[in-house]
Amino acid sequence: MADSASIPVTGAGRRPRIGEVLRSRGLISDEQLALALRAQSESFERKQLGQILVESGAITAEDMTRALAESLGIEFATLTVDSVEPGVAECLPADLLERHNALPLSASPNSLRIAVEQFTDLFVIDELAHRCGRSIEVVAAVGDNIRQARHAILKSRAPTTGELPASVVLDEILDEISVDDLTVIEEAIEDESDLESESTHSPIIKLVNYAIQGAVALGASDIHIEPDEVGFRIRYRVDGELVERLRPPQRMLPAVVSRIKIMAGLDISERRLPQDGVMTVKLSDRAIDLRVSTMNSKYGEVVVMRVADRSASIKRLEVLGLDADDLGRFRKVIGESHGIVLVTGPTGSGKTTTLYAALADIASIKQNVSTVEDPVERRLRGVNQFQINPAAGFTFGKALRSLLRQDPDIIMVGEIRDAETAKLATEAALTGHLVLSTLHTNDALTAIPRLVNMGVESYLVAATLRAVLAQRLVRRVCLHCRAVRAVTPEQSVLLARIIDDPALIEAAYVGQGCPRCHGTGYHGRIGVFELLAFKERVLARLLVDAGPNSLADWRQTVGCKSMLQDALQKVARGFISLDGVVELLSRADLTVEKSSALTKSDRRLRSAA
Repeated sequence: MADSASIPVTGAGRRPRIGEVLRSRGLISDEQLALALRAQSESFERKQLGQILVESGAITAEDMTRALAESLGIEFATLTVDSVEPGVAECLPADLLERHNALPLSASPNSLRIAVEQFTDLFVIDELAHRCGRSIEVVAAVGDNIRQARHAILKSRAPTTGELPASVVLDEILDEISVDDLTVIEEAIEDESDLESESTHSPIIKLVNYAIQGAVALGASDIHIEPDEVGFRIRYRVDGELVERLRPPQRMLPAVVSRIKIMAGLDISERRLPQDGVMTVKLSDRAIDLRVSTMNSKYGEVVVMRVADRSASIKRLEVLGLDADDLGRFRKVIGESHGIVLVTGPTGSGKTTTLYAALADIASIKQNVSTVEDPVERRLRGVNQFQINPAAGFTFGKALRSLLRQDPDIIMVGEIRDAETAKLATEAALTGHLVLSTLHTNDALTAIPRLVNMGVESYLVAATLRAVLAQRLVRRVCLHCRAVRAVTPEQSVLLARIIDDPALIEAAYVGQGCPRCHGTGYHGRIGVFELLAFKERVLARLLVDAGPNSLADWRQTVGCKSMLQDALQKVARGFISLDGVVELLSRADLTVEKSSALTKSDRRLRSAA
């Protein structure tokens, strides 16, 4: 067997601990390390310390990887296509490189220089050395960076913009496609779910696989297939925005839709009525769930697929975007033994993500934690999760009624949709249970009259409702290419409408575009929140006053921050751009009131001039 690279050790044969390395290099404080160690000990997920520090925003993935690599004496590299010698990436099987997230960079007759995400794992290094028959020179790199570079090399995709070469792919598929291909797909009965193994089959299958692979690679939440009079387009929703990626000809649409229906277990002969289905595909050993919805339009069937990555970890409350005060207050209310805590907002605003983060924060082996969901989107360790089935009569109300006989301590109800569920949630809270749920309202205050309108008595709302957290998701400025720019005259007009002292924001961060954000200037999204926490006596008094402004007046009196005020503070701190505030105002039915939330104690950004 070829010799593999050795991993340096420190003192008495002990490898350096990442927490010690980061603290010694001044990247984290003693307090941050202590908090991360405590979170690690309390986590059901058994996360590594470095992962917890990255998710909490204390360090970046690059900080962690670079520090550990330098402490071990291993080279660290930021990879591009130019980092890889022509042809060397094919010296190891693609499935092996995917499994270990590795990328060969250069080779000699006796050695291979290779970037590896798990560069401290001797078993991984030994396997790579055995498979290539050479000694290994390990290079450390950030996992996402390795994936992007490998994807660009092995799939011949442009690394500088991140754009999919749609014209090239379609040309290849159109050269291969025939009428027989369309017929075979319509009549096919097999359901191959491993996208990698199918990539060389029929052109139609290749196109569907390519669309799903591209969506997962870009972190898209939805795939839209939409026909028109000349063809059909395939769009991805990335960070809340729809972007067009492919535009195949019209004649391919029936076969593409049929292929998706076959994979989702739907009836390919039914084109007039809407259909819903679910399929699971395997991509690089990752299980990806796709919720499929079809509906017939004038030009053909429209297909939308919601993408859910099972392997994605549950986010921690610290990384959602709640400021320190709101985070402390929210943790206090979800730590109570009984009551109702609601998270509100429109579809796609991250409500379920927040509920999962809350459950992960408070779940304990000493408690019975149960959820009723539609569907179960993430697996939570130590939590009993039940999925409703309305077709079989297993609704939220029936599930909640049965769950109360299961001796639960904490209950999460995916959504309060009707009077029955609302009343049962209230009864559960009155009988000593903590109930977490979601509600579709534009802001936190509207949740209170919504419960009353559902038929819950006002005194019961006052007795059980502990807090309402309203939220939206706004695109986050890319940390890798952001730069400070002076506020434009148009933005100054906006600020003058919504803030008492517009001079507090003289400049703001904007993303310039880089490979990491695919040239958009944005990378990921961050929550914008409005948290209202209630005491029973106060809420009961407010509910007696039927005036529409009583709750709003109370919020201003106690100084609760609105979503718009939270967004402005995130602009001042460089998390979102002023365009993000415009986006928030255009998408949310928010009352624009002059805000004094920004003070001189907030960080003020000045233009370079």
